[in-house]
Amino acid sequence: MSETLDLTKALISRASLTPNDSGCQKLISHRLMQLKFHIESMPVGEVENLWARHGTQSPLVVFAGHTDVVPTGPLDAWHSDPFFPTVKEDFLHGRGAADMKSGLAAMIVAAENFIKKNPNYPGSIGFLITSDEEGASIDGTKKVVEALVKRNEKIDYCIIGEASSEKILGDQIRIGRRGSFHGKLIIHGKQGHIAYPHLANNPIHASFKALAELAAEEWDNGNEYFPPTTFQISNIHAGTGALNVIPGELEARFNFRFSTAVTVHELQERVAKILNNHKLNFDIQWELTSQPFLTTQGKLITAAEEVIKEMMGIKTRLSTGGGTSDGRFIAPTGAEVIELGPNLATIHQANERVNIAELDQLTALYEKILEKLFHT
Repeated sequence: MSETLDLTKALISRASLTPNDSGCQKLISHRLMQLKFHIESMPVGEVENLWARHGTQSPLVVFAGHTDVVPTGPLDAWHSDPFFPTVKEDFLHGRGAADMKSGLAAMIVAAENFIKKNPNYPGSIGFLITSDEEGASIDGTKKVVEALVKRNEKIDYCIIGEASSEKILGDQIRIGRRGSFHGKLIIHGKQGHIAYPHLANNPIHASFKALAELAAEEWDNGNEYFPPTTFQISNIHAGTGALNVIPGELEARFNFRFSTAVTVHELQERVAKILNNHKLNFDIQWELTSQPFLTTQGKLITAAEEVIKEMMGIKTRLSTGGGTSDGRFIAPTGAEVIELGPNLATIHQANERVNIAELDQLTALYEKILEKLFHT
C-alpha cells in the first residue's frame, strides 16, 4: 500500500471545514515528531497553526499548506460521503482530496523518505500548516510568518502543495499570483416618489454609464509573467423594497485581480477619475486583501523544472493564474515560492478527487526537489 494514499485518506476522514482543523495537525505533528522535528503549535482564536522544523542550519526549505477545506455543498450531489475517503476506479474521492490533503500527505511522506536517506543533509526542512487558508486568512499563515520574521527565522525556499496541475502532474507550477483589491462603492442620489422623478435623483440611472466604463476599461496589458488586470462587479444593490420609491443610493461591490504592471494607488486614482468624469456623488471603501507576488528565477524554480522533466518527461509551464494563495504572506519575506500539487480540475466541487497513481509520483517529485536543493 502507498503511505501517501493512506495518509491522504486519514486526513480526508477528518471533517476539517474551515477554520476547523479537526485533528489533522495532531496527526501530522505525531508523524513529524518521529523524525525529531521541533513542533510548535501556534493557535489564534479558532484557527490551528503548526510550525515544525527539522535542523537549525540554512538553507531552510519549507513545505506550506492548509488542513481546512471548503463546505461540501448539497450532499445529494456527491456519490459518496465527502468525509469518507472513497476509491472509485483510479481516483480517491473526498472533500480535500485535491485541495489540499493529498499535497500535504505527499509532502510529509517525501520529507520522511528524504531525512531517512539523508540524515546529515546540509540545511533544514520546515512545515507551515494552517486551518485558515480557505476562510478569512487572517489568523493563519500570516500570523505564523509574522512570528518567524520577528525572531529572524528566514525561509529560503517554500513549496506550497496547492493543486496546480492541469492535465498531467507537473505540467504547470505557480510562480506567483495576482493581487486582490476590493471596492465598496456608494453612489448617492436623492430619494423620492417614482411618479415625480424631477424631484429626485435616481443613483441607478446616474451610475449606468460610469459602471459600464469601469467594466470596459483596459487597466493594463499585463507583462511577461502576468495577464492583464481584471475588474469585475460582484454585486449591485439599490432600492427600499417599495415599488414606488426612487432609491437614495446605490451600492456596488467590485474586485480587481491585478498584476505587477499596475499599483493599488494607480487603480484608485483611475476609478475616481472615471466616476468624477460622470459627475457622480460617491464614496468608496477599499480593502486590499493581497499584493501580487512573483518568483521569476532562482534555485527552486530550476530544481522543480529539472525534476519534472526528469521524472515526468515534460516541460512544465510557469504560471501566475488562479486566485490567491498563502504564498502572498511568505514571498514578501524574500523566500523563493512555488506551488506544485495535483490536478486542479475538481477543487471546490462535489465529488472532488485525485488520481491515485499521482500520489506517489507527487511524493517522489517533492523528495527529488529536496535532493537538488540540498545537493544530496
